[in-house]
Amino acid sequence: MTGKEQTGDRSVGGEYDLVVVANRLPVDFSVRSDGGVDWQRSPGGLVTALEPVMQQADGAWVGWSGAPDLAHEPFDADEMRLVPVTLSQAEIERYYEGFSNDTLWPLYHDVVATPTYHRQWWDAYRRVNQRFADAAAAQAAEGAVVWVHDYQLQLVPKMLRDQRPDLRIGFFDHIPFPPVELFQQLPWRRQIIEGLLGADLLGFQRGGDASNFIRAVRRLTDYTTRGPIVTMTDEDGGPGRHVRAAAFPISIDSTRFDELARTPEVQARAKEIRADLGDPEVVMLGVDRLDYTKGIRHRIKAYGELLQDGRLDVESSTLVQVASPSRENVGAYQELREHVEVLVGHINGEFGELGHSAIHYLHHSYPPEEMAALYLAADVMLVTSLRDGMNLVAKEYVAARSDEQGVLLLSEFTGAADELAPGPVLVNPHDIDGLKDAIVQAAKMDPKEQRRRMRRLRRKVMNDDVAKWSDSFLGVLTAMPRRTSHV
Repeated sequence: MTGKEQTGDRSVGGEYDLVVVANRLPVDFSVRSDGGVDWQRSPGGLVTALEPVMQQADGAWVGWSGAPDLAHEPFDADEMRLVPVTLSQAEIERYYEGFSNDTLWPLYHDVVATPTYHRQWWDAYRRVNQRFADAAAAQAAEGAVVWVHDYQLQLVPKMLRDQRPDLRIGFFDHIPFPPVELFQQLPWRRQIIEGLLGADLLGFQRGGDASNFIRAVRRLTDYTTRGPIVTMTDEDGGPGRHVRAAAFPISIDSTRFDELARTPEVQARAKEIRADLGDPEVVMLGVDRLDYTKGIRHRIKAYGELLQDGRLDVESSTLVQVASPSRENVGAYQELREHVEVLVGHINGEFGELGHSAIHYLHHSYPPEEMAALYLAADVMLVTSLRDGMNLVAKEYVAARSDEQGVLLLSEFTGAADELAPGPVLVNPHDIDGLKDAIVQAAKMDPKEQRRRMRRLRRKVMNDDVAKWSDSFLGVLTAMPRRTSHV
Protein backbone atom coordinates (compact mmCIF):
# COMPACT_ATOMS: atom_id res chain seq x y z
CA MET A 1 0.00 0.00 0.00
CA THR A 2 1.45 3.35 -1.03
CA GLY A 3 0.18 6.88 -0.76
CA LYS A 4 0.96 10.54 -1.11
CA GLU A 5 1.25 13.09 1.65
CA GLN A 6 -2.13 14.35 2.79
CA THR A 7 -2.51 18.01 3.65
CA GLY A 8 -5.00 19.66 5.94
CA ASP A 9 -5.59 22.77 7.97
CA ARG A 10 -4.73 21.18 11.31
CA SER A 11 -2.01 22.82 13.36
CA VAL A 12 1.15 20.80 13.85
CA GLY A 13 0.99 20.11 17.57
CA GLY A 14 -0.81 20.12 20.85
CA GLU A 15 -4.15 18.73 19.70
CA TYR A 16 -3.91 14.92 19.70
CA ASP A 17 -5.73 13.00 22.41
CA LEU A 18 -3.68 9.83 21.76
CA VAL A 19 0.04 9.87 20.99
CA VAL A 20 2.04 6.69 20.38
CA VAL A 21 5.82 6.91 20.83
CA ALA A 22 7.86 4.05 19.35
CA ASN A 23 11.37 3.66 18.01
CA ARG A 24 10.06 3.32 14.44
CA LEU A 25 7.28 4.98 12.51
CA PRO A 26 4.62 2.61 11.10
CA VAL A 27 5.62 3.57 7.53
CA ASP A 28 8.74 3.79 5.43
CA PHE A 29 8.82 7.13 3.65
CA SER A 30 10.92 9.11 1.18
CA VAL A 31 10.94 12.83 0.47
CA ARG A 32 10.25 13.94 -3.10
CA SER A 33 12.13 16.77 -4.81
CA ASP A 34 9.11 19.05 -4.27
CA GLY A 35 9.25 18.39 -0.51
CA GLY A 36 6.24 16.06 -0.47
CA VAL A 37 6.29 12.54 0.93
CA ASP A 38 5.83 9.10 -0.60
CA TRP A 39 5.15 6.44 2.01
CA GLN A 40 4.59 2.73 2.28
CA ARG A 41 3.20 0.97 5.31
CA SER A 42 5.80 -1.15 7.09
CA PRO A 43 4.73 -4.55 8.43
CA GLY A 44 4.55 -5.22 12.13
CA GLY A 45 2.25 -6.39 14.87
CA LEU A 46 2.34 -3.05 16.68
CA VAL A 47 1.05 -1.23 13.59
CA THR A 48 -1.77 -3.76 13.20
CA ALA A 49 -2.71 -3.44 16.86
CA LEU A 50 -2.75 0.31 17.08
CA GLU A 51 -3.89 1.47 13.65
CA PRO A 52 -7.67 1.14 14.36
CA VAL A 53 -7.27 2.85 17.75
CA MET A 54 -5.17 5.62 16.23
CA GLN A 55 -7.62 6.24 13.40
CA GLN A 56 -10.58 6.33 15.77
CA ALA A 57 -8.81 8.74 18.11
CA ASP A 58 -7.29 10.81 15.30
CA GLY A 59 -3.95 10.11 16.95
CA ALA A 60 -0.30 10.97 16.34
CA TRP A 61 2.61 8.52 16.08
CA VAL A 62 6.14 9.67 16.98
CA GLY A 63 9.04 7.59 15.65
CA TRP A 64 12.26 7.36 13.69
CA SER A 65 12.13 6.89 9.92
CA GLY A 66 14.71 4.07 9.97
CA ALA A 67 17.23 6.01 7.83
CA PRO A 68 20.00 8.36 9.00
CA ASP A 69 19.58 12.14 8.74
CA LEU A 70 16.10 11.94 7.16
CA ALA A 71 14.26 15.02 8.42
CA HIS A 72 10.69 16.04 7.61
CA GLU A 73 7.82 17.90 9.15
CA PRO A 74 4.90 15.86 10.56
CA PHE A 75 2.61 14.49 7.83
CA ASP A 76 -0.60 12.49 7.55
CA ALA A 77 -0.83 8.88 6.35
CA ASP A 78 -3.47 6.19 6.92
CA GLU A 79 -5.53 8.67 8.95
CA MET A 80 -2.68 9.09 11.44
CA ARG A 81 -0.41 12.04 12.11
CA LEU A 82 3.16 10.79 11.70
CA VAL A 83 5.90 12.73 13.45
CA PRO A 84 9.42 11.82 12.28
CA VAL A 85 12.30 11.98 14.75
CA THR A 86 15.64 12.53 13.01
CA LEU A 87 18.68 10.48 14.02
CA SER A 88 22.21 11.01 12.75
CA GLN A 89 24.40 8.11 11.70
CA ALA A 90 26.43 8.52 14.91
CA GLU A 91 23.24 8.40 17.01
CA ILE A 92 22.07 5.26 15.22
CA GLU A 93 25.40 3.63 16.04
CA ARG A 94 25.41 4.71 19.69
CA TYR A 95 21.74 4.92 20.75
CA TYR A 96 20.30 2.10 18.60
CA GLU A 97 23.02 -0.38 17.63
CA GLY A 98 25.03 0.42 20.74
CA PHE A 99 23.07 1.05 23.93
CA SER A 100 19.74 -0.43 22.84
CA ASN A 101 21.00 -3.55 21.10
CA ASP A 102 24.46 -4.22 22.53
CA THR A 103 23.78 -3.12 26.13
CA LEU A 104 20.08 -3.44 26.99
CA TRP A 105 19.06 -6.30 24.67
CA PRO A 106 21.58 -8.87 26.00
CA LEU A 107 21.14 -7.68 29.61
CA TYR A 108 17.36 -8.00 29.42
CA HIS A 109 17.63 -11.45 27.81
CA ASP A 110 19.41 -13.07 30.76
CA VAL A 111 22.90 -12.20 29.43
CA VAL A 112 22.72 -14.87 26.71
CA ALA A 113 25.42 -12.66 25.20
CA THR A 114 27.63 -10.32 27.26
CA PRO A 115 26.35 -6.72 27.47
CA THR A 116 28.72 -3.87 26.63
CA TYR A 117 28.70 -0.70 28.75
CA HIS A 118 29.91 2.55 27.18
CA ARG A 119 29.28 5.99 28.63
CA GLN A 120 29.12 7.53 25.14
CA TRP A 121 26.32 5.12 24.24
CA TRP A 122 24.41 6.08 27.38
CA ASP A 123 24.82 9.78 26.61
CA ALA A 124 23.40 9.22 23.12
CA TYR A 125 20.52 7.15 24.54
CA ARG A 126 19.63 9.96 26.93
CA ARG A 127 19.79 12.65 24.21
CA VAL A 128 17.68 10.66 21.76
CA ASN A 129 15.08 9.80 24.42
CA GLN A 130 14.77 13.52 25.18
CA ARG A 131 14.18 14.22 21.49
CA PHE A 132 11.37 11.65 21.38
CA ALA A 133 9.86 13.09 24.57
CA ASP A 134 9.97 16.64 23.19
CA ALA A 135 8.27 15.55 19.97
CA ALA A 136 5.51 13.73 21.88
CA ALA A 137 4.94 16.67 24.23
CA ALA A 138 4.52 18.98 21.24
CA GLN A 139 1.77 16.78 19.75
CA ALA A 140 -0.23 15.87 22.87
CA ALA A 141 -3.38 17.78 23.74
CA GLU A 142 -4.17 18.81 27.32
CA GLY A 143 -4.80 15.63 29.34
CA ALA A 144 -3.91 13.35 26.39
CA VAL A 145 -2.95 9.69 26.60
CA VAL A 146 0.64 8.99 25.54
CA TRP A 147 1.65 5.35 25.01
CA VAL A 148 5.42 4.78 24.92
CA HIS A 149 6.79 1.50 23.58
CA ASP A 150 9.80 -0.65 24.34
CA TYR A 151 13.31 -0.73 25.68
CA GLN A 152 14.76 1.90 23.35
CA LEU A 153 12.67 4.61 25.05
CA GLN A 154 12.70 3.85 28.78
CA LEU A 155 13.61 7.41 29.78
CA VAL A 156 10.76 9.00 27.83
CA PRO A 157 7.99 8.59 30.47
CA LYS A 158 9.78 10.71 33.10
CA MET A 159 10.97 13.24 30.52
CA LEU A 160 7.36 13.61 29.41
CA ARG A 161 6.10 13.80 32.99
CA ASP A 162 8.57 16.61 33.75
CA GLN A 163 7.33 18.65 30.79
CA ARG A 164 3.65 17.71 30.83
CA PRO A 165 2.32 16.57 34.22
CA ASP A 166 -1.19 16.79 32.74
CA LEU A 167 -0.63 13.73 30.53
CA ARG A 168 -1.74 10.17 31.19
CA ILE A 169 1.34 8.10 30.31
CA GLY A 170 1.59 4.38 29.59
CA PHE A 171 4.67 2.31 28.79
CA PHE A 172 4.78 -1.19 27.31
CA ASP A 173 7.93 -3.33 27.46
CA HIS A 174 7.89 -5.76 24.53
CA ILE A 175 10.93 -7.73 25.75
CA PRO A 176 11.63 -9.42 29.11
CA PHE A 177 12.50 -7.34 32.16
CA PRO A 178 15.45 -9.01 33.89
CA PRO A 179 15.82 -10.17 37.50
CA VAL A 180 17.24 -7.43 39.70
CA GLU A 181 20.46 -9.45 40.19
CA LEU A 182 21.15 -8.98 36.47
CA PHE A 183 19.59 -5.54 36.07
CA GLN A 184 21.76 -4.00 38.77
CA GLN A 185 24.84 -4.65 36.59
CA LEU A 186 23.71 -1.68 34.51
CA PRO A 187 25.67 1.43 35.56
CA TRP A 188 22.59 3.60 34.85
CA ARG A 189 20.07 1.32 36.59
CA ARG A 190 18.57 4.02 38.80
CA GLN A 191 18.06 6.39 35.87
CA ILE A 192 16.23 3.67 33.91
CA ILE A 193 13.94 2.88 36.86
CA GLU A 194 13.21 6.58 37.41
CA GLY A 195 12.54 6.98 33.70
CA LEU A 196 10.00 4.16 33.66
CA LEU A 197 8.30 5.42 36.84
CA GLY A 198 7.31 8.55 34.94
CA ALA A 199 4.49 6.40 33.53
CA ASP A 200 1.14 5.79 35.22
CA LEU A 201 0.88 2.24 33.86
CA LEU A 202 3.76 -0.10 33.00
CA GLY A 203 2.84 -3.12 30.88
CA PHE A 204 4.94 -6.28 30.61
CA GLN A 205 4.57 -9.55 28.69
CA ARG A 206 4.56 -11.83 31.75
CA GLY A 207 3.66 -11.51 35.39
CA GLY A 208 7.26 -12.45 36.19
CA ASP A 209 8.56 -9.42 34.28
CA ALA A 210 6.27 -7.08 36.23
CA SER A 211 7.47 -8.70 39.47
CA ASN A 212 11.10 -8.26 38.40
CA PHE A 213 10.45 -4.55 37.87
CA ILE A 214 8.79 -4.14 41.28
CA ARG A 215 11.72 -5.93 42.95
CA ALA A 216 14.14 -3.59 41.16
CA VAL A 217 12.17 -0.60 42.49
CA ARG A 218 12.39 -1.98 46.02
CA ARG A 219 16.11 -2.66 45.74
CA LEU A 220 17.17 0.52 43.97
CA THR A 221 14.79 3.23 45.25
CA ASP A 222 13.11 4.38 48.46
CA TYR A 223 9.60 4.38 47.00
CA THR A 224 6.86 2.43 48.75
CA THR A 225 5.53 -0.64 46.93
CA ARG A 226 2.43 -2.67 47.68
CA GLY A 227 1.82 -5.56 45.32
CA PRO A 228 1.93 -4.18 41.77
CA ILE A 229 1.64 -0.53 42.91
CA VAL A 230 4.52 1.91 43.41
CA THR A 231 3.67 5.08 45.34
CA MET A 232 5.73 8.06 44.23
CA THR A 233 6.53 11.00 46.49
CA ASP A 234 5.24 14.51 45.85
CA GLU A 235 7.23 17.74 46.11
CA ASP A 236 6.77 17.80 49.89
CA GLY A 237 8.02 14.23 50.29
CA GLY A 238 4.54 12.85 50.99
CA PRO A 239 2.67 10.16 49.04
CA GLY A 240 1.93 11.23 45.48
CA ARG A 241 0.66 9.48 42.40
CA HIS A 242 0.55 5.69 41.95
CA VAL A 243 2.33 3.69 39.25
CA ARG A 244 0.95 0.28 38.37
CA ALA A 245 3.06 -2.56 36.87
CA ALA A 246 1.11 -5.46 35.35
CA ALA A 247 1.18 -8.15 32.65
CA PHE A 248 -0.56 -7.45 29.33
CA PRO A 249 0.55 -10.30 27.02
CA ILE A 250 0.67 -9.08 23.42
CA SER A 251 -0.88 -11.08 20.60
CA ILE A 252 -1.43 -11.06 16.82
CA ASP A 253 -4.17 -10.27 14.33
CA SER A 254 -5.42 -13.86 14.65
CA THR A 255 -8.38 -13.52 12.31
CA ARG A 256 -6.19 -12.16 9.51
CA PHE A 257 -3.82 -15.12 9.70
CA ASP A 258 -6.69 -17.56 9.97
CA GLU A 259 -8.40 -16.13 6.89
CA LEU A 260 -5.14 -15.94 4.96
CA ALA A 261 -4.38 -19.62 5.60
CA ARG A 262 -7.87 -20.61 4.39
CA THR A 263 -7.43 -19.04 0.93
CA PRO A 264 -7.04 -21.49 -2.00
CA GLU A 265 -3.84 -19.73 -3.09
CA VAL A 266 -2.10 -20.22 0.27
CA GLN A 267 -3.29 -23.81 0.59
CA ALA A 268 -2.04 -24.60 -2.92
CA ARG A 269 1.30 -22.97 -2.09
CA ALA A 270 1.58 -25.12 1.08
CA LYS A 271 1.21 -28.29 -1.02
CA GLU A 272 3.76 -26.94 -3.49
CA ILE A 273 6.25 -26.32 -0.66
CA ARG A 274 5.92 -29.91 0.56
CA ALA A 275 6.40 -31.19 -3.00
CA ASP A 276 9.50 -29.00 -3.43
CA LEU A 277 10.90 -30.52 -0.23
CA GLY A 278 10.48 -34.03 -1.68
CA ASP A 279 7.18 -34.85 0.07
CA PRO A 280 8.76 -35.99 3.37
CA GLU A 281 6.57 -37.55 6.05
CA VAL A 282 7.46 -34.81 8.54
CA VAL A 283 8.28 -31.18 7.78
CA MET A 284 9.71 -29.24 10.72
CA LEU A 285 9.87 -25.47 10.66
CA GLY A 286 11.78 -22.78 12.52
CA VAL A 287 11.02 -19.09 11.88
CA ASP A 288 13.12 -16.52 13.70
CA ARG A 289 15.01 -13.30 13.42
CA LEU A 290 18.67 -14.31 13.29
CA ASP A 291 19.22 -13.53 16.96
CA TYR A 292 21.23 -15.31 19.63
CA THR A 293 18.22 -15.32 21.97
CA LYS A 294 16.19 -17.56 19.64
CA GLY A 295 18.02 -20.84 20.33
CA ILE A 296 18.60 -21.55 16.62
CA ARG A 297 21.93 -23.28 17.27
CA HIS A 298 20.41 -25.49 19.99
CA ARG A 299 17.60 -26.52 17.61
CA ILE A 300 19.94 -27.34 14.73
CA LYS A 301 22.34 -29.22 17.02
CA ALA A 302 19.49 -31.35 18.40
CA TYR A 303 18.19 -32.09 14.91
CA GLY A 304 21.66 -33.05 13.68
CA GLU A 305 22.12 -35.44 16.60
CA LEU A 306 18.76 -37.07 15.87
CA LEU A 307 19.95 -37.76 12.34
CA GLN A 308 23.22 -39.10 13.69
CA ASP A 309 21.40 -41.33 16.20
CA GLY A 310 19.15 -42.70 13.47
CA ARG A 311 15.99 -41.56 15.26
CA LEU A 312 15.21 -39.38 12.24
CA ASP A 313 16.39 -39.70 8.62
CA VAL A 314 16.54 -37.30 5.69
CA GLU A 315 14.20 -39.35 3.50
CA SER A 316 11.27 -39.09 5.91
CA SER A 317 11.94 -35.74 7.62
CA THR A 318 13.40 -32.34 6.89
CA LEU A 319 13.95 -29.07 8.75
CA VAL A 320 13.19 -25.71 7.15
CA GLN A 321 14.87 -22.85 9.00
CA VAL A 322 13.84 -19.31 8.07
CA ALA A 323 16.28 -16.84 9.63
CA SER A 324 15.39 -13.21 8.89
CA PRO A 325 18.38 -10.84 8.73
CA SER A 326 18.77 -8.85 11.93
CA ARG A 327 21.10 -6.12 13.25
CA GLU A 328 23.81 -7.02 10.79
CA ASN A 329 26.05 -4.17 11.97
CA VAL A 330 26.31 -5.66 15.49
CA GLY A 331 29.29 -8.02 15.92
CA ALA A 332 27.45 -10.69 17.93
CA TYR A 333 24.92 -11.09 15.12
CA GLN A 334 27.61 -11.42 12.47
CA GLU A 335 29.26 -14.16 14.51
CA LEU A 336 25.93 -15.94 14.98
CA ARG A 337 25.20 -15.96 11.26
CA GLU A 338 28.60 -17.45 10.48
CA HIS A 339 28.21 -20.11 13.19
CA VAL A 340 24.71 -21.13 12.05
CA GLU A 341 25.73 -21.33 8.38
CA VAL A 342 28.75 -23.50 9.22
CA LEU A 343 26.58 -25.80 11.37
CA VAL A 344 23.95 -26.16 8.64
CA GLY A 345 26.61 -26.84 6.04
CA HIS A 346 28.21 -29.52 8.22
CA ILE A 347 24.91 -31.35 8.84
CA ASN A 348 23.86 -31.15 5.18
CA GLY A 349 27.28 -32.37 4.10
CA GLU A 350 27.18 -35.34 6.45
CA PHE A 351 23.54 -36.43 6.16
CA GLY A 352 22.14 -34.91 2.97
CA GLU A 353 21.37 -37.07 -0.06
CA LEU A 354 20.54 -36.29 -3.68
CA GLY A 355 17.06 -34.83 -3.63
CA HIS A 356 16.96 -34.79 0.18
CA SER A 357 18.59 -31.97 2.14
CA ALA A 358 18.66 -32.40 5.90
CA ILE A 359 18.15 -28.66 6.51
CA HIS A 360 16.79 -26.00 4.17
CA TYR A 361 18.26 -22.76 5.48
CA LEU A 362 16.66 -19.53 4.22
CA HIS A 363 18.28 -16.24 5.22
CA HIS A 364 15.39 -14.05 4.03
CA SER A 365 12.25 -12.33 5.15
CA TYR A 366 8.96 -13.40 3.56
CA PRO A 367 5.53 -11.76 3.09
CA PRO A 368 2.58 -12.95 5.21
CA GLU A 369 1.15 -15.09 2.39
CA GLU A 370 4.33 -17.15 2.14
CA MET A 371 4.60 -17.42 5.91
CA ALA A 372 1.02 -18.70 6.14
CA ALA A 373 1.83 -21.33 3.48
CA LEU A 374 4.95 -22.39 5.38
CA TYR A 375 2.95 -22.73 8.59
CA LEU A 376 0.38 -24.89 6.78
CA ALA A 377 3.10 -27.03 5.25
CA ALA A 378 4.85 -27.67 8.60
CA ASP A 379 3.93 -30.66 10.74
CA VAL A 380 6.03 -29.41 13.65
CA MET A 381 6.76 -25.79 14.57
CA LEU A 382 10.01 -25.47 16.54
CA VAL A 383 10.24 -22.45 18.88
CA THR A 384 13.33 -22.96 21.04
CA SER A 385 14.06 -19.43 22.32
CA LEU A 386 16.53 -19.14 25.19
CA ARG A 387 14.58 -16.06 26.33
CA ASP A 388 11.68 -14.33 24.61
CA GLY A 389 9.26 -11.65 25.72
CA MET A 390 6.39 -13.37 23.92
CA ASN A 391 7.19 -15.01 20.53
CA LEU A 392 4.44 -14.17 18.11
CA VAL A 393 5.56 -16.78 15.56
CA ALA A 394 4.12 -19.45 17.86
CA LYS A 395 0.75 -17.68 17.79
CA GLU A 396 0.89 -17.17 14.01
CA TYR A 397 1.42 -20.91 13.52
CA VAL A 398 -1.63 -21.69 15.66
CA ALA A 399 -3.79 -19.09 13.91
CA ALA A 400 -2.88 -20.55 10.51
CA ARG A 401 -3.87 -24.12 11.50
CA SER A 402 -7.64 -24.12 11.02
CA ASP A 403 -7.19 -27.78 9.98
CA GLU A 404 -6.41 -28.45 13.67
CA GLN A 405 -3.29 -30.37 12.72
CA GLY A 406 0.36 -29.70 13.46
CA VAL A 407 2.35 -29.63 16.69
CA LEU A 408 3.79 -26.57 18.43
CA LEU A 409 7.04 -27.33 20.25
CA LEU A 410 7.62 -24.33 22.50
CA SER A 411 10.41 -23.18 24.79
CA GLU A 412 9.31 -22.70 28.38
CA PHE A 413 11.38 -19.48 28.40
CA THR A 414 8.91 -17.63 26.14
CA GLY A 415 6.03 -15.48 27.26
CA ALA A 416 3.86 -17.60 24.96
CA ALA A 417 4.53 -20.64 27.17
CA ASP A 418 2.81 -18.90 30.09
CA GLU A 419 -0.25 -18.24 27.96
CA LEU A 420 -0.58 -21.33 25.78
CA ALA A 421 0.27 -24.27 28.07
CA PRO A 422 -0.77 -27.09 28.14
CA GLY A 423 -1.37 -27.09 24.37
CA PRO A 424 2.28 -27.04 23.19
CA VAL A 425 5.03 -29.57 23.81
CA LEU A 426 7.14 -27.54 26.25
CA VAL A 427 10.93 -27.82 26.20
CA ASN A 428 14.03 -26.50 27.93
CA PRO A 429 16.26 -25.71 24.91
CA HIS A 430 19.41 -25.94 27.04
CA ASP A 431 18.61 -29.63 27.63
CA ILE A 432 19.66 -31.04 24.25
CA ASP A 433 18.66 -34.63 25.14
CA GLY A 434 15.26 -33.45 26.36
CA LEU A 435 14.88 -31.32 23.24
CA LYS A 436 15.66 -34.32 21.04
CA ASP A 437 13.05 -36.44 22.82
CA ALA A 438 10.47 -33.67 22.44
CA ILE A 439 11.18 -33.31 18.70
CA VAL A 440 10.65 -37.06 18.21
CA GLN A 441 7.47 -36.92 20.32
CA ALA A 442 6.14 -34.08 18.17
CA ALA A 443 7.11 -35.77 14.91
CA LYS A 444 5.30 -38.99 15.85
CA MET A 445 2.27 -37.51 17.63
CA ASP A 446 -1.06 -39.18 16.90
CA PRO A 447 -3.41 -37.00 14.76
CA LYS A 448 -6.12 -37.20 17.44
CA GLU A 449 -3.68 -35.86 20.05
CA GLN A 450 -2.60 -33.14 17.61
CA ARG A 451 -6.23 -32.10 17.14
CA ARG A 452 -6.92 -32.05 20.88
CA ARG A 453 -3.91 -29.82 21.55
CA MET A 454 -4.47 -27.55 18.55
CA ARG A 455 -8.11 -26.94 19.41
CA ARG A 456 -7.06 -25.75 22.85
CA LEU A 457 -4.35 -23.54 21.37
CA ARG A 458 -6.69 -22.03 18.79
CA ARG A 459 -9.36 -21.16 21.34
CA LYS A 460 -6.79 -19.11 23.23
CA VAL A 461 -5.10 -17.45 20.24
CA MET A 462 -8.29 -16.64 18.33
CA ASN A 463 -9.95 -15.13 21.40
CA ASP A 464 -7.04 -13.16 22.84
CA ASP A 465 -6.01 -11.22 19.75
CA VAL A 466 -4.00 -8.04 19.34
CA ALA A 467 -7.07 -5.77 19.40
CA LYS A 468 -8.03 -7.21 22.78
CA TRP A 469 -4.48 -6.51 24.00
CA SER A 470 -4.49 -2.83 23.02
CA ASP A 471 -8.06 -2.31 24.29
CA SER A 472 -7.12 -3.92 27.60
CA PHE A 473 -4.03 -1.78 28.15
CA LEU A 474 -5.65 1.50 27.14
CA GLY A 475 -8.76 0.65 29.16
CA VAL A 476 -6.73 0.21 32.34
CA LEU A 477 -4.62 3.30 31.64
CA THR A 478 -7.56 5.62 31.02
CA ALA A 479 -9.41 4.31 34.11
CA MET A 480 -6.51 5.07 36.45
CA PRO A 481 -6.95 8.08 38.76
CA ARG A 482 -4.86 11.05 37.71
CA ARG A 483 -3.77 11.97 41.21
CA THR A 484 -3.91 10.48 44.68
CA SER A 485 -4.99 12.62 47.59
CA HIS A 486 -2.31 13.60 50.07
CA VAL A 487 -2.30 11.62 53.30
